[in-house]
Amino acid sequence: MTTVHLLSGKLETNLPIFKLKESTVRRRYSDFEWLRNELERESKVVVPPLPGKALLRQLPFRGDDGIFDDSFIEERKQALEQFINKVAGHPLAQNERCLHMFLQDEVIDKNYTPSKIRHT
Repeated sequence: MTTVHLLSGKLETNLPIFKLKESTVRRRYSDFEWLRNELERESKVVVPPLPGKALLRQLPFRGDDGIFDDSFIEERKQALEQFINKVAGHPLAQNERCLHMFLQDEVIDKNYTPSKIRHT
């Protein structure tokens, strides 16, 4: 089974195509949106949807911690981990440079030239 785990910014994978089996990166929801858009644009992969935006959680006077609520953060983390596992587990997506940057580069170069990664 192929897996990618998001653990407090640390990414672990058992996928052989990735050079690093562990890397530490920080990703925002907008980075996940970028990855999804790149994969849709550059590959033949049917990309799963991301969990919904937290617009309503950002409203004032909600009576809870909104986007900083521990249960919301855990749910979002799990949903994003499911998303990245589906994407990284897809054989065609595994060859996409944008996925490798997302998982292993500290900073995503959004001006990169789309390309395929060769399995060595």
